[in-house]
Amino acid sequence: MFAWFQKLLPRTGNFFEQFEAHGKTIVASSQALAKLVRGGPDIAIHIKTIEDEEHKADDIIREVLQDVRRIFLTPFDRGAITALIGVMDDAVDQMQQTAGAAELYDVTTFTPEMVGMADIIVEASAIIDQALPLLRDVTGNAKQLHELTARLVKLEGDADKLNFTGLRKAFQEHGKSDPTQFVVVNEIYRHLEKVCDKFEDVANQIDGLVIDHA
Repeated sequence: MFAWFQKLLPRTGNFFEQFEAHGKTIVASSQALAKLVRGGPDIAIHIKTIEDEEHKADDIIREVLQDVRRIFLTPFDRGAITALIGVMDDAVDQMQQTAGAAELYDVTTFTPEMVGMADIIVEASAIIDQALPLLRDVTGNAKQLHELTARLVKLEGDADKLNFTGLRKAFQEHGKSDPTQFVVVNEIYRHLEKVCDKFEDVANQIDGLVIDHA
C-alpha cells in the first residue's frame, strides 16, 4: 500500500528554482535597504519595496515547506532544505524589520556605520545570489562554494566592527543626554546586525551541504 501511495507523489520538485527565486528577493531587499539608509525623499518607496519583497519571500518559503512534505525525492535532506530556506527568509524578515523600525520611529537620517552595514548586506546578498545556482552541482562546485561562504563569514565580521563603532558613537552622543534617541539608533543597528548574522547562517548551511554531498 505504501509503495502504491509513493507512486502518486510527485517525484521531483523545483527546489533549486525556489532557492534562486528567494535569493532574488534577498538581493532586491538589500538594494532597497541600501537606498533607504541614504535618506532622501524616497524613503517610503524603499520601505514599500522591502515589504513587497518580504511578501514574495514568504510565498516562496511556503511553497518550499509544502513541497518538502509532498515530494518523494529531494536533492538534499529535507531538514537541510528547510534549514537553508529558513535562514534565507530570516534575512529578508530582518531587512523588513529594519525598514519597519525606520518607519515606526520616523528615522530619516542614518549614520555612516549604518550605511556601511547596508553596503555589506548588498555585497553579501550578491554572494548568496551567486552561490545558490551552484547548489545544482555541489560536488563539482564545492571549492567555489567554500570560497563564497568564507567571504560571507568575513563580511559578517566586518559588519560586527561597524556595529560596535556605531553603537559606541551613538552612546557617547545620546546615551546620557537623549536616551530615547539612543534606543532608536540601537534598534536600527540591532536589525542590521541580525541581517548579517543570518547571512552567516546561510553560509553555514551551504557549507553543511558541501560537507554532506561533495
